[in-house]
Amino acid sequence: MDVLVPVDDSDCSFRALGFGADMAARYDADLHVVHFADEESDATDAVLERAQRVLDARDSDADPEVSTDVGVRSSGRAGSEILALVDERGYDHVVMGHHGAGTIERAILGSAAETVLRSEKVPVTVIP
Repeated sequence: MDVLVPVDDSDCSFRALGFGADMAARYDADLHVVHFADEESDATDAVLERAQRVLDARDSDADPEVSTDVGVRSSGRAGSEILALVDERGYDHVVMGHHGAGTIERAILGSAAETVLRSEKVPVTVIP
């Protein structure tokens, strides 16, 4: 089983990463972490470093295989990028955070979590 966890610089995405790590450990799955940005920078490095610290801090006897080989991808529309990765890499489950934006914010900005959920391509766990 392969679990994909997209992270950004939000607390909810790192809560999702913790949940995804626990899930991967429980089901002996591989955990894959991705961050979306237009280009790699100190900010993107900081997000991936924070993700690694979250994973390192997990107190678990069963450490899932963690891959960040996907690394940094275009930030165009995160929901569409996540679905493209699911198609390309065949992930079995996506765990992602949701900022809890209201209706107006979703109408203007869209919601990556909502896009992935509505696609029904892959099971999704959304963490607030």
